Amino acid sequence: MKLFRCQSCGNILYFENRACERCGHRLAYLPETGTVSALEPAGGDAWTPLAVPDRPSRFCTNAEHDACNWLVPPGSDAPFCLACRHNGIIPDVGNAAHRAAWQQMEFAKHRLFYALLRWNLPLKTRAEDPEHGLIFNFLADPPEEGQKVMTGHDNGVITIALVEADDAEREKRRHAMGEPYRTLIGHFRHEVGHHYWDLLVRDAGKLDACRAVFGDDSEDYEAALKRHYAEGTPPDWQERYVSAYATTHPWEDFAETWAHYLHIVDTLEMASAFGLAVNPSVDTDGEISATIDFDPYAADSIERIVNAWLPFVFALNSVNRAMGTRDLYPFVLAPPVVRKLGFIHDLVHGRA
Repeated sequence: MKLFRCQSCGNILYFENRACERCGHRLAYLPETGTVSALEPAGGDAWTPLAVPDRPSRFCTNAEHDACNWLVPPGSDAPFCLACRHNGIIPDVGNAAHRAAWQQMEFAKHRLFYALLRWNLPLKTRAEDPEHGLIFNFLADPPEEGQKVMTGHDNGVITIALVEADDAEREKRRHAMGEPYRTLIGHFRHEVGHHYWDLLVRDAGKLDACRAVFGDDSEDYEAALKRHYAEGTPPDWQERYVSAYATTHPWEDFAETWAHYLHIVDTLEMASAFGLAVNPSVDTDGEISATIDFDPYAADSIERIVNAWLPFVFALNSVNRAMGTRDLYPFVLAPPVVRKLGFIHDLVHGRA
């Protein structure tokens, strides 16, 4: 993720900003140009982005619910932006608690789409591809006792349990499942990983190459899931997997590795936007030093990404410990995991 600057007053802006705190201009994200722009009214419901004055457009319909700050593509009569057009079921916006939870989920989902659009990954809606189009359903648990909503993926349909937007409930689930990390954006990145396994691996003729790295996905998934929850993880799992859940089945290993690749790349881009460098005085050999002065979304190799990530996250984990909080990134990238990340890197860049 990048930092942005107001074209009217030069104020620093963030991806989710709706208005410039300095000059008051309304703001919008323009996915076609990858920038947040200050706006001027252009009559009716149209707005002129100061970043590209020749491309007036309208806000996504979900801006009415403060759930989106994107403009629809210029010249389009579509009601929704490139991210929100993939929504299926949304909560009842008349319910204030559900609307607030959905807004938090949209913040995370839009960050996901920022990355997918940066790599120009295939993004067909359910209308465009009824069998495998990407669609998100945000579902609340039923008010009465019964089966709770489960977050998951099924042939392009991603269901997100609305309760995951509740910080206390999400922390409760994290602790109950023994997870070191559980966030909304993590859910989105993981579940969309399953979708892109379908598109970029299974449907693109790359099963053999993927199996050589992640294992045989033809293994019975339900049986593997039951075994995971009954027997737990292998004692040496950190030597081969990015997370404990990745040990469940090759599908989950792929989705977890996909999610971590997105975590790493997007975090490094933000570090680059701040001009961060790690150069500890005790590091006389340069083993934990790095200058993040490149675009990780366009990096030519996974080695460049990992060589920057390891010193950077070592520093941030150390800062978090000084504050008495959990590590920002409580995971180990063993050589086999780096190889898996390399497969994901090549896949999103069309080189796998």
